[in-house]
Amino acid sequence: MSDEKLLAVVKNDLSVFSKDEKLVIELADEMANTPANVSDELYARLREKFSEEQLLQLGGQIAFENYRARLNRVFDVGSDELYQPQKAHKAQK
Repeated sequence: MSDEKLLAVVKNDLSVFSKDEKLVIELADEMANTPANVSDELYARLREKFSEEQLLQLGGQIAFENYRARLNRVFDVGSDELYQPQKAHKAQK
């Protein structure tokens, strides 16, 4: 993922993402809710773009990342600050 997209997520600016990426982000948002309910309407839109196998893979990965995020919160695991945007990284050299 590009720095532009990673930084856009922090700003909650989805304008840099494609329609398909926005659809996956919508799925991730719904799966992160409690309870995690995906509407029939959202599922139908997902099925227009993705196969059942792709949706299983996406759903599994989203669920795993949600699990990791929640586990990190329980144990107050913070960022290790390893990520540096390429522009900032190049400026430091």
